[in-house]
Amino acid sequence: MFADIVPDLKARMPDLRGKLEANAPTAPLSWFRTGGPAQVLFTPADQDDLASFLRGLDRTVPVLVVGLGSNLLVRDGGWEGVMIRLGKGFAEVSVEPGHRVRAGAGAPDVKVARAAAEAGIAGLSFLRGIPGAVGGALRMNGGAYGGETKDVLVEAKGVTHTGEAVSFTNAQMGFTYRHSSVPDDVIFTEALFEGRPGDPDEILAEMNAITEARSSTQPVNTRTGGSTFKNPPGRKAWELVDAAGCRGLRIGDAQVSEMHCNFLINHGSATAAEIEGLGEEVRRRVRETSGVELEWEIKRVGIAKA
Repeated sequence: MFADIVPDLKARMPDLRGKLEANAPTAPLSWFRTGGPAQVLFTPADQDDLASFLRGLDRTVPVLVVGLGSNLLVRDGGWEGVMIRLGKGFAEVSVEPGHRVRAGAGAPDVKVARAAAEAGIAGLSFLRGIPGAVGGALRMNGGAYGGETKDVLVEAKGVTHTGEAVSFTNAQMGFTYRHSSVPDDVIFTEALFEGRPGDPDEILAEMNAITEARSSTQPVNTRTGGSTFKNPPGRKAWELVDAAGCRGLRIGDAQVSEMHCNFLINHGSATAAEIEGLGEEVRRRVRETSGVELEWEIKRVGIAKA
């Protein structure tokens, strides 16, 4: 358990409208369903509430932003600092003229894809294949099934850790493979996407095909963090993992998926240490068999228990 600093935060920021929790469990916030507590969990009401909180927060306090937690592993010792969860106040999705869709950073990617499809906006169907929220797609240039965030983003908005509102054009995002070059102290709050005219039935059929492809090739109904490792240039991570003999490899309740071996699975009671340890063992075996250094795609944060 961490020192309870919530009373002090409330005293210094009496006008906050969001929710502050001390030593909040983080396991419910990630798809792995494991990890230690957050010293403070803040769920802001909206962007203004978030900015107000950041302006009043001591600059030395570490800040971590969480969306759907689909590619997050919180270590067993928890997060010492503030964890900010972008909830309902950041989940709105609206259609605008010019085949555009505006979405809060906490909105699930699939919700954006669905809104675009119903409005006859093509080009955003790939978002159906990303099991996360808009903020993560912005930070990581999320992509799937032939599309990437960089292909459809017009503008992203956010707030710095000093509470300043900022915005970025597509070019200013500095997108590369599974990465954007926006400073880490920016918390994305909203995105504007642009597609092209399309037939709603055809777009929905494309989305259904993506859903079927995911279900048949990925362990979608398990406690997993999505793709574990980034694809090295010109290679596929899953093929390297498979060639290293790691398909089905297990440490405790953590296992490399037998369906898609770039996924790690928590079979029920795996600790974060077991999941991370399994991933590191996979990296070691791939390095020894192929000479390739796999890079984690899952974000691992917090304190490891001794």
